[in-house]
Amino acid sequence: MTRVVDWYFRALRGFIALCLAVMVVLVFGNVVLRYAFNSGITISEELSRWLFVWLTFVGAVVALRDHAHLGMDSVVSRLPAWGKKACFLLSNALMLYCVYLFFVGSWQQTVINIDNKAPATGLSSGWFYYSVGVFFSAMAAALLLRNLWQAVSGKLAERDLIEVRGSEDEARVEFSGKKDLDVDASGPSAGNRT
Repeated sequence: MTRVVDWYFRALRGFIALCLAVMVVLVFGNVVLRYAFNSGITISEELSRWLFVWLTFVGAVVALRDHAHLGMDSVVSRLPAWGKKACFLLSNALMLYCVYLFFVGSWQQTVINIDNKAPATGLSSGWFYYSVGVFFSAMAAALLLRNLWQAVSGKLAERDLIEVRGSEDEARVEFSGKKDLDVDASGPSAGNRT
């Protein structure tokens, strides 16, 4: 099952790259056509905007799985294990509530805009709100419910209760490792080699 989920999130990353590539081609191609040939791609701006929204929300789902969203862990990291677990449960429950609100808002926008047609493509704006909102809400809710289940069932280690993993932590570990290597290389035995 883990391999299927990993494959799915790799496919989502590929989808993000594809959206970005299509956006670049559409926008750059439109600029070149306008200035060089006095024409353009009619649906370029609209389709690029829709792809950007999809890219953003799919990226948010991938970042939620990888715990790559911005956060502050300076207080939580100093708490005992029960405090970290309480903060983890509270934060995930609040995020789940926000996802619910997002879903309700997406549904309301779908109902309001179902008869509105996009000017260039002629597609219903309601379907746009529905597809992005439902996708994001379903995926984010599934990931948050998994987090809550793992925390309640005791499947998370104490270090996993801190959801923010910054590059500063990795850089600090990498720097301390290099510093130790430099000290070893320039230690007393280094002077004896000359």
